[in-house]
Amino acid sequence: MKRRNFIKALGATTAVATLGSKRAQADAKKYKWKMVTSWPKNFPGLGVGAENLAKMINDLSGGRIKIKVFGANELVPPLGVFDFVSEGGAEIGHTGAYYWKGKHPACQFFSSVPFGLNAQEMNAWMYYGGGLELYEELYNQFNLVPRPAGNTGVQMGGWFNKEINTIEDLKGLTMRIPGLGGEVLQRAGGVPVTLAGAEIFTALQTGTIDATEWVGPYNDRAFGLYKAAKYYYYPGWHEPGPSLECIINKKAYLSLPSDLQNIIDISCKAVNIDMLSDYMSKNNLALDFLKKEDIKIKKFPDSVIKKLREISKEVMDEVGNHDDYTKKIYKSYYTFLKKVRPWTKISELAYLEGNN
Repeated sequence: MKRRNFIKALGATTAVATLGSKRAQADAKKYKWKMVTSWPKNFPGLGVGAENLAKMINDLSGGRIKIKVFGANELVPPLGVFDFVSEGGAEIGHTGAYYWKGKHPACQFFSSVPFGLNAQEMNAWMYYGGGLELYEELYNQFNLVPRPAGNTGVQMGGWFNKEINTIEDLKGLTMRIPGLGGEVLQRAGGVPVTLAGAEIFTALQTGTIDATEWVGPYNDRAFGLYKAAKYYYYPGWHEPGPSLECIINKKAYLSLPSDLQNIIDISCKAVNIDMLSDYMSKNNLALDFLKKEDIKIKKFPDSVIKKLREISKEVMDEVGNHDDYTKKIYKSYYTFLKKVRPWTKISELAYLEGNN
C-alpha cells in the first residue's frame, strides 16, 4: 500500500511539474502584434491615444506583447480597420464604432448617439450598465473583442462656410458627418458624407464639402480647419460623448494567457480615461488660439437645436427597431439614459449653471 501511495504521489508531482512547466513556457512566450488605426500617425489625441495604448500594453506585460502601430493608410485605409482586424490581418485596431453602421446598425450605439449620453454617462453605461456585455455580444459575430479605448468629450458642432440661422440653412448643405448624426442631417435636408480625418481639410478648402465636424479645438486646430471655414458652431449635438474603441481579433485574444488578456483590458480602460483628460486639458488652450484667428465662434440657434432633437428622436426610434438585437441595445441605452440623466442634471449641470 505504501508503494502504491508513493507511485500515486509521484504521478501527481509529475503532473504538477508538467503544468508548471507549460505555464512557465506560456509566461515566457512573446507576442508581436500589429495595430492598425483610423488616425494619422501620432495625430494629437486620437493617434497619440493609440500609441499610448500600445506602449502601456508593452510596459505592463514586461515586453511579452510588443505592438507596432500603423497610422491610417500605412497598412490599410482608415475605414478598413474593422475588416482587417476581423480577418486577422492585424491583431488589434484603434478606431470608432460609428464607422461600422454598414456592418450592423447597432454598432453606432457604442460610439455616440445624437442628444444621447455624455462621456461620463457613456463610461457608466459601458462599465456598470450592461453596455460592454452587449458590445462584446455584437462584435463576437465579427470575430472581434471590443473595448472602450478613448473619449473626446462633447464635441463642437462643426465648421461652416455660412451662418446657420434656421433649420432651412442646412438644406442642400454637404457636410462631413458620419454615423447617426449624418442620418439626422440628411433628414434635415443636408447631404452627409463620410471622410477620413486626413481628407477633411482639402475637401473643405476646395469646396467639395460646405461644412465639417471633426472633434473639437484641440484636433481641429491640428488639421488647420480654421483656415478653410470661418464659422465654428457649438454644441456638438451629434456627438455628446463619443467613445473610441480598441478592437482585438478574437482568436488572437483567446490565444493569450489570462494575465495578458487582463493587461489588455486594464490598458484599454486606462487609455479611455487618459484620453478624456487630455482633451479636457488641451481643448481650452486650442480654443484660446482660435479666438485670435479670423473666425466666428457661434452657438446654434435654439430653434435649430430643437428641430435637430426632434429629427434625432425619429431616427433613433427607427434605427433602434431595425432588428431584435438592435432593439435590445436600444432599450438598454435609453433605459440607462433615463435613469442617469436626472443625477447629471442636479450634479454636473446644476453646478455649472450655478457658477455662471
